[in-house]
Amino acid sequence: MKSSEVREKFLSYFESQGHKRVPSSSLVPQDDPTLLFTNAGMNQFKKVFLGQEKRDYKRAASSQKCMRAGGKHNDLENVGQTARHHTFFEMLGNFSFGDYFKKDAVAYAWEFCTKVLGLPKEKLYITIYEKDDEAEKFWLATDSSLKGRIFRFGEKDNFWSMGETGPCGPCSELVYDQGEEFGCGKPTCGVGCECDRYLELWNLVFMQFDRDENGKLNPLPAPSVDTGMGLERTAAVLQRVNSNYETDLFIPIIEKVEKLTGKKYSPDAKGVSFRVIADHIRALTFCIADGVIPSNEGRGYVLRRILRRAARHGRLLDLHQPFLYQLTDKVIETLGKVYPEIKAKKQHIDLVIKSEEEGFERTLDRGIELFESVAAGILAKGGKVIPGEEVFKLYDTYGFPVDLTEVMAREKGLRTDLEGFEKELEKQRERSRASGTFTATVGMSGTPDSGVKSESKFVGYETLETESVVQEVWESPAGQQYLVLEVTPFYAEAGGQVGDTGKIKTERANITVGDTRKENEIILHLVADSKIDKGLKGSKAFAQVDKVRRKAIMKNHTVTHLLHKALRDNLGEHVHQAGSLVAPDRMRFDFTHFKALDNPTLEKIEYEVNQRIWENYDVSPLPDIPLEEAKKMGAMALFGEKYGDKVRVIKIGDYSLELCGGTHVRTTGEIGLFRITQETAVAAGVRRIEALTGEEAYKITQQEKSRLLQGIGLLQSDTENYLAKLENLLQQQKSQEKRIRELQGEILKSKLEELLAKAPKVEDVPVITVNVDASSKDDLLFLADVFRAKIPTAVGVLAWVNQDKVSFVTVVTDDLVKKRGLKAGDIVKEIASQIGGEGGGRPNLAFGGAKDNRKLQEVLNHLPTIVSKFLKK
Repeated sequence: MKSSEVREKFLSYFESQGHKRVPSSSLVPQDDPTLLFTNAGMNQFKKVFLGQEKRDYKRAASSQKCMRAGGKHNDLENVGQTARHHTFFEMLGNFSFGDYFKKDAVAYAWEFCTKVLGLPKEKLYITIYEKDDEAEKFWLATDSSLKGRIFRFGEKDNFWSMGETGPCGPCSELVYDQGEEFGCGKPTCGVGCECDRYLELWNLVFMQFDRDENGKLNPLPAPSVDTGMGLERTAAVLQRVNSNYETDLFIPIIEKVEKLTGKKYSPDAKGVSFRVIADHIRALTFCIADGVIPSNEGRGYVLRRILRRAARHGRLLDLHQPFLYQLTDKVIETLGKVYPEIKAKKQHIDLVIKSEEEGFERTLDRGIELFESVAAGILAKGGKVIPGEEVFKLYDTYGFPVDLTEVMAREKGLRTDLEGFEKELEKQRERSRASGTFTATVGMSGTPDSGVKSESKFVGYETLETESVVQEVWESPAGQQYLVLEVTPFYAEAGGQVGDTGKIKTERANITVGDTRKENEIILHLVADSKIDKGLKGSKAFAQVDKVRRKAIMKNHTVTHLLHKALRDNLGEHVHQAGSLVAPDRMRFDFTHFKALDNPTLEKIEYEVNQRIWENYDVSPLPDIPLEEAKKMGAMALFGEKYGDKVRVIKIGDYSLELCGGTHVRTTGEIGLFRITQETAVAAGVRRIEALTGEEAYKITQQEKSRLLQGIGLLQSDTENYLAKLENLLQQQKSQEKRIRELQGEILKSKLEELLAKAPKVEDVPVITVNVDASSKDDLLFLADVFRAKIPTAVGVLAWVNQDKVSFVTVVTDDLVKKRGLKAGDIVKEIASQIGGEGGGRPNLAFGGAKDNRKLQEVLNHLPTIVSKFLKK
């Protein structure tokens, strides 16, 4: 039976039993900071189980995308080593929210397994919680042939809880006997054994208790059911294969890897790399489709680790060029119909993976060179441990994954000081915290609640001033004072838009509002003046937003929508907003894309946005639109945002449609002018555009014009001919620089014979030092080439002092690299370490530098000693 049939049979069966077929939620959990990734089918129903949210159904069934590769549920290291472990997998589940309970859950599971899937009854076993007599009764009532095949286990195996306290209950598992050939051969082998013979197919969790802080189990008023059945292992059983990796979910990927490598897959230990790659490309495809981007923290770091682990296993199969991005078509081929998002975002997924692979190739080359140098030094001294400082340097400076350092260290018989690494990492975090520029914000625990309504009424879409009443004067733990009004026109910071400023006037005070924020739906107005009297509570107030500032903000917010649409039109549907800043004086827009935008593209996008401005489209807010209706209209939603049942949509003519709670101009013509000032990289796969609108855009245009005219004046030219004159001057300069470099080379050549004759020797190796005149690193490298062409055998250091700084290049002729084991990089690092600098490079040529040249000559005088340290006898 195909895996797609298993999935559909499951969902169809439970639909026929009155369950709502619910789509899979994102791999990125919404509103659940306790989870790195969605790791179970019940995650999207967590608030329903806790009684914090209601749905219009009490029975549900889903096929949920899941990830277990970080945090508590971390299967990463086992992936590829076993037949069953995965990072990404699908969890089939049926759920009851206070509707049916054990009796029906047991009956549904048995009927589906035996009648729908056709699994032999005699191969199915049941496990239950040791104290759950009720579950055993229901299983036997469902099918009496189960007598003797029901096993009891303790709390560790058959009792589930959401946490230390809260909903919990016994669970019952359906176990499938794969046969003796899958067993461990031990006389004790049976249900519950760790070997592969008895395979857990389906776990039924019966949430019937609420565990309090004292550990007491109190019965829940409405017991619920949460079940989970792994699609991959169920497909393996039904397809009669020995491993999940031999199912139709993985074989197409493995066959593509065979084609790329020219090697055959083996189901034993030799096939580990094939299995790792096949598993990891599924995880990469789905995570990137759900908006995760490789980075150095959180989910992004987990994704980066997965990609780099797969890339390294590719190297073990002799794949030394980016290849993972070529496998996504096989993932889409097997799963694209069920999860159309991976098909829709293929271009973006491929770009992200390829770019990250290319970056990792560079990282590997640099990192491996440094690792080999560090490891060789430790082994030479008889050491057994790579210090945490070195592990951190590899991680922080070269982006080298810690787990990769561990693997490579083990291969050399070395341990890794992870505790020392963590200490260095914490020091870095402390430095980051110390350099932070943001003042303390209002914490959730410090939110005002005494006498405050659950929500502040916002009227700032319709008006910028209103009469109100002071509901609370509150002071945060950081000493900042805030006013809470019953009604306010002040927009609280949200969705990238900064909070409003302005005035609040009462009979006793004229208060300046320096910022507006929101905590728990309460709008807080930051008091920017000196302390105010808490006795203002209950006073009448007149709230007035700074109109000029708000209007500038509105221009910048509307233009983010225009820019978003223009980017998608020009770059592709993979472009999504990844962050923004909407301030009065500027706007910033982060978006998913994997290449820098060249000037012609930026000019085209800038022009298209201005066209939309000049066409003076109406900007129409559509409030209280049902979320599903808004999606059907084609409204763009921002990834990671949590939306309610009803949303606000901003419609700009027939051009743009986005979900947005921010404030906007009435027509695009009010924006006036749009100018892009900068386009940069924020992270792998994320670009940033910074821009100005209105008066600020006009000002920068005038400044550029003024600077241009000044430059033309200096060139003694005019607007028609200045470019030709500038190009001519640059060409002259280039020719003169080339001639100067040639003369410097001639001077060096004339010195070298004399220097070689006088040079001290280490054994039979001449060691030459020379101070040179240069104006750039390129000059130094040119002179190094002159040295190598003139001197057949020697070690040379060419130093250039520029004010207080020093740059130097070390040359080791090729014969000394091959026969005597000398490396220019080792010598450069040793010199740099003694003068407070840094450096590195290839075995025959390396470059270094330092900010202080005072110790340079002393170190160069001892160059023979340094060379002797690295010279093989």
